[in-house]
Amino acid sequence: MSQGIGESIADYLNHARAERGLSANTVAAYRRDLGLYRDFLASRGIGNLAEVTPVEVTEFVRELAHEQAPASVARHVVSVRNLHQFAADEGLTPTDPAADVSPPRLERRLPKALPVDVVAAILEAPDTDTVEGLRDAALLELLYGTGARVSEVCGLDVDDLTDALDGRESGLRLLGKGGKERAVPLGSYAAAAVQAYLVRARPQLAAHAARPSPALLLNSLGRRLSRQSAWAVIQRAAAGAGVTQDVSPHSLRHSFATHLLDGGADLRVVQELLGHSSVATTQIYTLVTIEHLREVHAAAHPRAR
Repeated sequence: MSQGIGESIADYLNHARAERGLSANTVAAYRRDLGLYRDFLASRGIGNLAEVTPVEVTEFVRELAHEQAPASVARHVVSVRNLHQFAADEGLTPTDPAADVSPPRLERRLPKALPVDVVAAILEAPDTDTVEGLRDAALLELLYGTGARVSEVCGLDVDDLTDALDGRESGLRLLGKGGKERAVPLGSYAAAAVQAYLVRARPQLAAHAARPSPALLLNSLGRRLSRQSAWAVIQRAAAGAGVTQDVSPHSLRHSFATHLLDGGADLRVVQELLGHSSVATTQIYTLVTIEHLREVHAAAHPRAR
């Protein structure tokens, strides 16, 4: 008896988690996507993956395109293709019916980088005469100073900083997507902000906890600062700096990358610092830099306009 689609999906998700090391959030997203695909196939009377042909996969994508945004459709296509490739590799199906099905073309959106002076104003916005202000300053300096994702900074423990602050490590170690670890330099501004927070603020925040937390950044209850709270810190700092445009944790990450490239950093170096697995992902920042050059040229050159 052939394996049912639900069993095949469960096997694939276990493989994605255990063998490929995908994060819990990514696996959960695949589970949702593939649940929708399973229901679609069931509505066509298909009970196992061996019965699927390119026609069904194409129909599924076409049906999604009428209901969802291109980015969501593209994610579903990736989930379905990965499932069928796994099934073919494992001998569960004789062929891979999704191999030639492509996701819809996505409009390439350039990341929005903030000007250097705007970033500086945001970083200087927290009131460092307060416990929360010292923590907020450390968070902001770490985000912009390292280009880290907000989840990576919120996931830091005090022990992760000790060696970097004492000069025993070449940089701060971050745990990125898929459990990949990378080292990034810890600049003097970020190091000073973290040191001030550790000495003058964290002990007071930690005193509010029922039990000690290893987390570097703590909330008012002495628990690990969440991504949602970090987002609120950034928006509060932006408002305090008088910034009217939308600012998010990714704004600081985008600005980090763009400012490095504007300063002459090599693309491969920026790729390593951001933790991108492919340089193609990092190359979008070169388009931002070129756009900036066009703006400067148009404003400054007498025959550009």
